[in-house]
Formats: sequence, structure tokens, C-alpha cells
Amino acid sequence: MRTPLLDLKRCQIKINSTVLLDDFSFHVNNGEVLSIMGPSGCGKSTLLGYLSGTLSHDFIATGQIELDGKPIQQLNTIKRKVGILYQSPLLFPHMTNLENLLFATPSNKNTSHKERVEMAMGKLNELGLETKAHELPEVLSGGQQARIALLRALLAEPQYLLLDEPFSKLDPELRQSVRSFTLEQIQKANIPTVLVTHDMEDAQAMQSKIITLQTQN
Repeated sequence: MRTPLLDLKRCQIKINSTVLLDDFSFHVNNGEVLSIMGPSGCGKSTLLGYLSGTLSHDFIATGQIELDGKPIQQLNTIKRKVGILYQSPLLFPHMTNLENLLFATPSNKNTSHKERVEMAMGKLNELGLETKAHELPEVLSGGQQARIALLRALLAEPQYLLLDEPFSKLDPELRQSVRSFTLEQIQKANIPTVLVTHDMEDAQAMQSKIITLQTQN
């Protein structure tokens, strides 16, 4: 079985003379979530930028990111095959819900358009949203949009997943169900996941290991 385990080894990230992370390492197994917590300015989102290949050139980062034992820190974001979810679902407002999922569904010579549509519709069926397939995301609730955003990220078949406070804008009553759905889908996809959050309940709901960062002096 393929095991795209995610390892970060001896990472240092600094901007000008300010060191945000120093000699920082972790290991995340398949189907496992690692939660990164800490105060604003401690480097949580900066770390996600390094892991995703989107870190601003203003930062200097060293260390090694390995996926299944192979270094990927020199690869661009697309070649890293990383899935990313942010605080907002960021569904394309001009595309239907089905088109949003189709956008992420792999297109290759071995998969016909009909098969891709069936795959995407299957995901909508899982959510009970098949009747909303040809409507725009604006008709959906916040929880429904969050679920579709997650499924869109996973349909792209990422090797690992990064979550940047994806539950923070949900109403309290929705957060628990969306967290449970997210963990279920991560375990189903069986990929390593890193979650950045300010909320201990987020980390606990993901049944995750927790690393708390401190602001460097």
C-alpha cells in the first residue's frame, strides 16, 4: 500500500532578523491529523505556506519536507500534489456546485467526461445535495459550502492536506458536524493532514496530535 507519510525535518523560517520557527520537526502518518496551535504571529500560517509551496519570498526557509521519504521542498505547489482548505470555502461563485467539483476531478485519457460527472455527482449524493447540482454555491448554507470545498480538495487526489482554520467562520452549531465530516473524509482518503487552529475543540475533534508554537523572543 502506498504510504505518503509527511515529514518536516529541522525547519527554520525567518523574516529579516526575526526567527519564527527554529529546528522544528514533525511526522504525520496516513489518515492522521496534526494540529498546530499557538498565538498570532508564532508562524502557524507561515508554516502552512512553506508546506504548500506558497511561502512569500520575504521569508527565508530551510529544512526538508519529505513525502514518502522523498524531498519535495523544491517543487512548486502543483507538483507537490497538496490540497489546501482556508477559512472561507472559496467555491467559484460563477460555477454550479457540480462544476466546482468537476474542476478538481482529474482529467486524463483513462477517465471520460461522463465518468468524471458520475464521480462528482456521487459526492453530491453523499451530501444529499444532488438536487443542487446545477445551482450556484450561493444557494447553499455555510456548512454545505464547507463540505463541498473539502470534497473538491479531495477529488483532486492530493498526497497530503493542509487546513488553515477551515471551521472558524462556521456557526457554533455547524462546527461539530463539519468537523466530524472532515475527519471522516480524511480517514477515508487516508492521507496525512496538518490543521492550523486557535480552537482546542477543533484539534480534539480531529483526534489529533497537538503541537503548540510559541512566539520567538
